[in-house]
Amino acid sequence: MKLAYDPSMFRDNTPFHEMIEKTARLGYKYLELSPRQDFIWFYQYPKVNTGMINNVKKWCRDAGIEISSVLPVQQWSSPDEQERQAAVRNMKRTIEITSELGVDTLNTEFSGDKYNPVASEGQWYKSMEELIPEFEKNHIKLEIQAHPNDFIESSNEAAKLIRSLDLDWVSQVWCSAHAFYSDDGVGDVTKQIMNSKDVLTHILIADTLNFKSNFGLRYIINPPAAPVTIHQHLNPGEGEVDFDAMYKALKDIHFDGIVTNNVFAWPDKVEWSNDQTLPTIKKGLGLD
Repeated sequence: MKLAYDPSMFRDNTPFHEMIEKTARLGYKYLELSPRQDFIWFYQYPKVNTGMINNVKKWCRDAGIEISSVLPVQQWSSPDEQERQAAVRNMKRTIEITSELGVDTLNTEFSGDKYNPVASEGQWYKSMEELIPEFEKNHIKLEIQAHPNDFIESSNEAAKLIRSLDLDWVSQVWCSAHAFYSDDGVGDVTKQIMNSKDVLTHILIADTLNFKSNFGLRYIINPPAAPVTIHQHLNPGEGEVDFDAMYKALKDIHFDGIVTNNVFAWPDKVEWSNDQTLPTIKKGLGLD
C-alpha cells in the first residue's frame, strides 16, 4: 500500500520544489502530483519541458519523495468535439510526461457534461480508443473517478464503464468526500466500496457534509435552488462520512492500492490539518 499526499493546499502559495520538501516534512513518502499552473493545469496543455521534468525528479530524490500518480483533469468526455480533441492531445502529452517522470500511474476524472450524459459517455469511449495505444506504449496504468458534476457521479456506474473496457490496467478511484454524490445523498460507503472492489485501486480520503441534508440552512445558495455542485474536502471528523465503515470495508476487501490524504480545506493551516488527518488514516488502515 502507498500512503500519499495530495499537495493541492500548497498549489497557489508554494514553489514546486518547496511543495515537495514540505510534503516530505509532513511525513509522507509518496506525493500525488495534482494540477499546478506551472506543470499540468486543469483543461490545458502541459507547460512542461525536459528541464522541468528533470528538476522535479531531482527535487523528489533530494526530498526522499516518490510520485505515486500524476493527476490531470481534462474534458476528454466533452460533447463538444473540438474540446474533446484538445483534451486528448493534452492527455497524450501528460502520458508522455508521466512516463518521463518514471511514474507508472495516471489518475483522472470522467469529466464531461452531467446534463448530457449519453453524448458524454460516447465521447469518453471515443477518447479511450485514441488513448489506449498511448497508455500501453508508455506502460502507464489509468485510474478514473466519478467526480461531482461529471457526466457520471455514481461510483457503481463508474465501475461498470471501467469493466466494459476489459483492460487490467484501467481501474477506479473512489473518494470519500464524494460519497454522498455517489448514491444521491445516502452515503453508504460500504456498499460503494463493495460494488467496486474488483476494480478499485485508489482511495482519496477527506470528509464532507451531506449536500442532500434537510437540516435548515446548512447550505445557502443564492439565488435559491441554483444548479450548483457543493461538497467539501475537510479533515475526517469535520463532516458526515462514516469512516469507521469505510475502513472496515477496505479491510474486508484486503485493499492494497494507493491511499491519498485528499483534504483541501485548510491551506492556511496545512500542518495542523495534517496532524488531524494523517494519524486517523494510519489508524484506520492499521498502519500506526
